Amino acid sequence: MPKAITLEESKSSMRRGMLEYCILLIISQEQAYASDILKKLKAADLIVVEGTLYPLLARLRADALVEYVWEESKSGPPRKYYTLTKLGRENLTHLKATWKSLAESINSLTN
Repeated sequence: MPKAITLEESKSSMRRGMLEYCILLIISQEQAYASDILKKLKAADLIVVEGTLYPLLARLRADALVEYVWEESKSGPPRKYYTLTKLGRENLTHLKATWKSLAESINSLTN
């Protein structure tokens, strides 16, 4: 018999599905360091751990959606600051439209 999915597992799965979009949104606002991205996600109640963020950032870079520059830090080693590429901005535009359409569809079912 299949195992029932818990509420927490469902919520976690939904968050993972939206995480790429949220990260691109954050980086689109300004050049971002990984810990800044984590702070903004946590502030939005999208709790993410470093072990989830770094592989996703690496994939986004491999997909040419983000790039980074190394900058010296006043308190430690140099840091990677991420920005969107042209392709990343185009992708984000499409994701925004998809999100809007999806939200409208879901809202029509819940009202």
